[in-house]
Amino acid sequence: MKLIDRKLLTWLSAQAAANPRLRQNFNIHDSNAEACQRLLNAVEPGSYIRPHRHLTFAKPESFVGLRGRIALLTFDDGGEVIQIVPFGPQEDVAGADIPCDTWHTVVSLEAGSVFYEAKPGPFDPSHKSDMASWAPAEGSPDAAAYLQGLVDLVRKI
Repeated sequence: MKLIDRKLLTWLSAQAAANPRLRQNFNIHDSNAEACQRLLNAVEPGSYIRPHRHLTFAKPESFVGLRGRIALLTFDDGGEVIQIVPFGPQEDVAGADIPCDTWHTVVSLEAGSVFYEAKPGPFDPSHKSDMASWAPAEGSPDAAAYLQGLVDLVRKI
């Protein structure tokens, strides 16, 4: 049995803070071949996760906020934000189930934020998510400004 305790969440958040991408995952499943992929995602403010969906390899995802404050943003096919859902243990929404054809991203609104994710496996790292062509690539010169615009939208609600 694997336990998800404060010590693990604190350690994982420290790993995310030290990572140049400002995020770190921790696999709970033992193998990429497992039918159900279960992991923890520690995401710090400033981490940019390019909007994407999982349509080519149809895999819905479920998120549950364990610590901190995170927002899920969904988009239409043209890149317009259609929904903003703050989630986490102190929010009205604890998590969300995201259909495979939904453009989405998450932004961290508080240091030490961690969420639990579950999705179908197996995981094949050569199968990339469908990345939004209307959003800057991670590491591109426009990514930081785009992320800040998303954070500003979330803070307005």
